[in-house]
Amino acid sequence: PRLAISPDSCDPLQSKQRPCNTFAFTEEPPERAGKADGYCSRILRAQSNRKEGTNEFRLRVEGDPESYQPGSTYRGWLSVIASSPSYFRGFTLIALKEGAEGDKDEDYVGNFQIIDEEEAQFMTNCPPAVTESTPRRRTSIQVFWTAPPSGSGCVVLKASIVQKRIIYFQDEGSLTKRMCEKESLYGDATDKPLLDCCACGTAKYRVTFYGNWSEKIHPKDYPRRANHWSAIIGASHSKNYVLWEYGGFASEGVKQVAELGSPVKMEEEIRQKGDEVLTVIKMKAQWPAWQPLNVRAAPSAEFSVDRTRHLMSFLTMLGPSPDWNVGLSAEDLCTKECGWAQKVVQDLIPWDAGTDSGVTYESPNKPTAPQEKIRPLTSLDHPQSPFYDPEGGAITPVARVVVERIARKGEQCNIVPDNVDDIVADIAQEEKEEDDTPETCIYSNWSPWSACSSATCEKGKRMRQRMLKAQLDLSVPCPHTQDFEPCMGPGCSDEDASTCMMSEWITWSPCSMSCGMGTRSRERYVKQFPDDGSVCTLPTEETENCVVNEDCSPSSCLVTEWGEWDACSATCGLGMKRRERMVKMPPADGSICGAEVLEVEKCMMPECHTIPCLLTPWSDWSDCSVTCGKGLRTRQRVLKSPVELGECSEELEQVEKCMLPECPIDCAMSEWTEWSECNKSCGKGHTIRTRMVKLEPQFGGDPCPESIQRKKCKIRKCSRRHEKKSSKDRCKMRPWSNWTECTKLCGGGIQERLMTVKRRFKTAQLSSCKDRKEIRACNVHPC
Repeated sequence: PRLAISPDSCDPLQSKQRPCNTFAFTEEPPERAGKADGYCSRILRAQSNRKEGTNEFRLRVEGDPESYQPGSTYRGWLSVIASSPSYFRGFTLIALKEGAEGDKDEDYVGNFQIIDEEEAQFMTNCPPAVTESTPRRRTSIQVFWTAPPSGSGCVVLKASIVQKRIIYFQDEGSLTKRMCEKESLYGDATDKPLLDCCACGTAKYRVTFYGNWSEKIHPKDYPRRANHWSAIIGASHSKNYVLWEYGGFASEGVKQVAELGSPVKMEEEIRQKGDEVLTVIKMKAQWPAWQPLNVRAAPSAEFSVDRTRHLMSFLTMLGPSPDWNVGLSAEDLCTKECGWAQKVVQDLIPWDAGTDSGVTYESPNKPTAPQEKIRPLTSLDHPQSPFYDPEGGAITPVARVVVERIARKGEQCNIVPDNVDDIVADIAQEEKEEDDTPETCIYSNWSPWSACSSATCEKGKRMRQRMLKAQLDLSVPCPHTQDFEPCMGPGCSDEDASTCMMSEWITWSPCSMSCGMGTRSRERYVKQFPDDGSVCTLPTEETENCVVNEDCSPSSCLVTEWGEWDACSATCGLGMKRRERMVKMPPADGSICGAEVLEVEKCMMPECHTIPCLLTPWSDWSDCSVTCGKGLRTRQRVLKSPVELGECSEELEQVEKCMLPECPIDCAMSEWTEWSECNKSCGKGHTIRTRMVKLEPQFGGDPCPESIQRKKCKIRKCSRRHEKKSSKDRCKMRPWSNWTECTKLCGGGIQERLMTVKRRFKTAQLSSCKDRKEIRACNVHPC
């Protein structure tokens, strides 16, 4: 049933308690309900001019804003504000363009969102309006309202209140809220630079993209299959060119990136801008979307900027998604101090390109018609959105981008100098201090160098270790059990590390001529100079000829360079592929352009099977077969087509290598040597035995145990009467001799020294005078 509103009787001269614009309502038969009699206008018909009104109720928007941000979401309250107890049973909320009558669809702006379905619902025959779910007593309700896109002008939110069988309306006052559109969009994010760049020379930057969109951080409905970042596409450009911006409409190139993840059209659009663009920025797609940095290095690219082209923009798609992307728009790398920014770090949240109306990652294709403006996603866009949060607040960033300056070229004109010098050649190995290891510290050999901490061409460190085997003097500390040196990831240069290490070549510049023969160039820079300090002789610039339009007569037309080839039209067997270029300028004499703008050629894919194999998608990879070191992992798929259709030669299982952290290797020792002779001929002495290290511990294995043991020995008691003899009757001994050469060069040997009798007495009492010998361990380090 539908609410039909009709005037109730009242006497404006006698009734002070009940104003004359209160109305009773009656239920009308369902067959009379519908849009035919004026859509939602029945809600508004009961409104009448009124001089006095009730102030018991109030419609309020959180924060009481005077204006709204297009596309932003607000929390609204309809509540009792009377001092005396009061309540309402029913309500209706609508949002209209200012001055609109409400009898057309386009009069209603923005979108309401239900917070509690037991409290509120959308009106059956007036979908833009929110009403009660059940008529019961209540003192307040809450809804969300998402503001309309830019250009919608002022908006009026209106409420009606039902008390018993009476409806209260107000055109002005506490049940009406008016808000107008803010002048600027999304803060400063889309403001174009107001000042021209005053920096001198050029600068080179590296942009690195760290994807953080993962099931752990964004668990709601995270797509477990086929999640990826599309190929990154962007450019360094002037302020006269906008790749994308909040509040603007997506170009065809942006749309193809946003919906399909294809950068081809976007790159074509960029290259058509000629001198407005300095460098095209490209990075490969990432499948899956997230992997640890020790498994897959973060993608990066290098680009240049100059005084006229000092902005950087890029975008990449979250896949799968309707049309959701992240990126930077017109990031200015020129500073107010006429220098080049050292480093820019930005956390990125997804934005909506306005070309598809899906609300979940894997929503079916649903084109937005008419196309809407680009806007950032919010946590209150739609309850089914993976980023929805009923409490509102910011979306957890899905990526971080780091832009670092790596070199400058040409004369600089900074008024204020940079705080940090350019990072150009700061990768030379640091000078080693002289070895000041105390002699009382006995170490194992150094372990091999570890892998570099950087898997990319960024500067990193590598480490080696050694074990402290013996500390002969505990009062003297034993340092230097770890050693570090600078390094870079593998494959950073084709040159030998002892010579010049160069960066990769930066993208070719546009052709210098738009018609006829011209030139184009590309650059690279020195990443590491030779260790001996000599000058690098490898070229840093490269130039080649280029032809864009061969015919330069008045009857010819100017065209762009060819774009990338499309994918082959066939997935197996013979197909076709195509590429396009654009007409930049028609013939000057007004004739028809005869240049080809489309090229098609054959392409051969793997041979087709006569009977198609119907296969399920690949399963997830299994866990690695080992818990450490090198192992294998597998994945499977299943044949869905019936066996009677014939054999299917497609593989149903795949195996690939997997690498986990290296397995720990424990220390291995040799067997003990025999005990040496006692070092005393009488009385208390000691004897020793040694063993050597056969294998040093690695990757956290058990450390090496002791390699020297000693124990007490006592051959016989020394005679006391010898000690009581006068000095003239004692044995006369020569001084200790020098230590002998060690019996082994490594692995634990023995040295000895002697004290011989100088004069022997022939009396029986002194016949025990004998030569004395001492021994000690030596060369205990492993061989």
